Amino acid sequence: MPKMKSNRAAKKRFKVTATGKLKREKSHRSHILTKKSAKRKRKLRTATLVATEDSKRVKNMILAE
Repeated sequence: MPKMKSNRAAKKRFKVTATGKLKREKSHRSHILTKKSAKRKRKLRTATLVATEDSKRVKNMILAE
């Protein structure tokens, strides 16, 4: 049986915190920024956690080594 491969794209997008939760960056901050308010862009800067419903799926993608 060959080794399980981790999803390389997911590994670049998600980080595991010290407590085992998954950290992610928010989307919609790459272009078309003129119509977005400063408050909205400022909130998009901060990282957030992956939802608990999705965390098992994401962990399988990044930890399948």
